[in-house]
Amino acid sequence: MSIEDKIVNDFVKNDISFVTTVPCKQLAGVIKKIEECEDIYHIPSNKEDEGMGLCAGAYMGGKKPAIIMQNTAIGVTINTLVTLTQYYRLPLPMLISYRGELGEPVACQVEMAVHTKALLNQLNIPTYHFHKEEDVEELDKILQYTFMCNKPVAILTDASFWKGY
Repeated sequence: MSIEDKIVNDFVKNDISFVTTVPCKQLAGVIKKIEECEDIYHIPSNKEDEGMGLCAGAYMGGKKPAIIMQNTAIGVTINTLVTLTQYYRLPLPMLISYRGELGEPVACQVEMAVHTKALLNQLNIPTYHFHKEEDVEELDKILQYTFMCNKPVAILTDASFWKGY
């Protein structure tokens, strides 16, 4: 089973029925699988903070949501994460491509990578980092944890996990 199939299967297994995505080359395969999945309602977002608002609305409407995004937008989402997601104790799995690490071909991506984990830590957001393909085996438990504790949780997936760009 491919990484993309495993991710979508774990989403469905955990009753995630609403996913919003922001385009990302690394995550394109997962986004395509989400779009094809009949069990998941997919809404593309223009910006990550907008997507978090959509996820909050979906959750309040009885759906289990998730967002798929790049780490380069963590700065844009801080206010939404704190004043909406965390304040109202909304569970939100965030599958995040961790751009700017080893193997990154785009220099400007490096600057946000330097700050990503520190920002998530400052916000007390549990963070998991997938480096190797077998790390995806942890996803099911991470999703269960997210909905059990009603918190946003970051799952960082780097270039080595995706086998490059």
